[in-house]
Amino acid sequence: MHNEGRRKPFHAGSVGARLQSAMSKKKPKNDKRFSDATPLSYDFEVYKAGTITLDEVDLSEKAPDKKAADAEILELQERLFELQVRYWLEKRRAIFLFEGWDAAGKGGAIKRMTALMDPRGYKVWPIAAPGEEERAHHYLWRFATRMPPRGTIAIFDRSWYGRVLVERVEGFADEHEWQRAYDEINAFERMHTDDNCTMVKFFLHIDQDEQLQRFKDREKDPIKNFKIGEDDWRNRKRWKDYLKAYQDMFDRTHRPDAPWVVVPANDKRYARLTVLRTAIKALDV
Repeated sequence: MHNEGRRKPFHAGSVGARLQSAMSKKKPKNDKRFSDATPLSYDFEVYKAGTITLDEVDLSEKAPDKKAADAEILELQERLFELQVRYWLEKRRAIFLFEGWDAAGKGGAIKRMTALMDPRGYKVWPIAAPGEEERAHHYLWRFATRMPPRGTIAIFDRSWYGRVLVERVEGFADEHEWQRAYDEINAFERMHTDDNCTMVKFFLHIDQDEQLQRFKDREKDPIKNFKIGEDDWRNRKRWKDYLKAYQDMFDRTHRPDAPWVVVPANDKRYARLTVLRTAIKALDV
């Protein structure tokens, strides 16, 4: 009878024997080198679920009159440029990330944020569907290659949160993929904030009536109608599904080191002022 299924003993001194011997040795009771109790292990401090809820956002917030708002925007842009220079000199990094409803004004807010900044010290990354090469990698790969070098600022117009938003709602990611993504994202962001990278995540919030009006305005405007398409109208029909996805995103990834800031954006100038003030507060530390 053959003994093919029986494990043969390792020869003394072989690699297998040494490995087997090492595995059989009892670890000291106080050996915590690889446990979650190690001082440098990652422990994601997340704010209590429900800390942010879109239902509680006051969308009636408005900026002062146009002249006063525009004057303040200019002052804030000048201060933001000063902080950009400081970050360059101190070789610090920052990431500003924008999510929000379609037509909420993300592009306009980013335009005002960067208006006076030195283009050599920042990069805006407009994020669309992944390309063929990007799909061949883990979904965070294409973002890891876009992280800001020291002394610079990266601004993301949509982001890695697509995995738990559009990919979840539209079924591009299965439930296991988007469920595990919250911890993957927390680890990804924490890796950079631990490396002295400032990170703020903006969510621009508007109501359905405001979105509908902006959609119609875009369709009529020959300069802006490229911004509206079938995807926008389809996403609008799934408003409740996106509300659920947004709430889960806030509950799972709103952290002290990389907080979400919900910006009431029915009034565009108010939203731009809020973004500028928040960015300055985050950088001026």
